[in-house]
Amino acid sequence: MRQIFLLILLFVVGQWLVKALRRADAHNAQRTGASGGPAGGRAAGNGAGAQARAAKAPRLPEPMIRCVECGVHAPASDSIVVAGEPFCCTAHAQRHAARPTGRDAR
Repeated sequence: MRQIFLLILLFVVGQWLVKALRRADAHNAQRTGASGGPAGGRAAGNGAGAQARAAKAPRLPEPMIRCVECGVHAPASDSIVVAGEPFCCTAHAQRHAARPTGRDAR
C-alpha cells in the first residue's frame, strides 16, 4: 500500500514540476519578446510591432475543396475552379466538361 501511495505522490509532484517549468519558460519567453526596443518595448510608430505580432501569429489550416468529379477533398491552393465548379486536377475538369448535359445525358 505504501508503494502505491509513493508512486501516486511521485506522479503528482512530477506533474506539478513540469507545469511549473512550462509556466516559467512561457513567462521568460513573453518577457524577452516584449522588451525589444528603445522605447520600453514599444515600436516608435513604424508598424514594426504589428509586423512582429503578425509573424508570430499561428497560421490557420488551409480550407479543403471537394472535387465535383471524384469527391476527393484537396487543398484550396491545389484545386482548379472551372465555371464555378472545383476540381482536384485538370483531367477531372476536362472529363466533367466533356460529359453530356441536358437531354443528351439520358
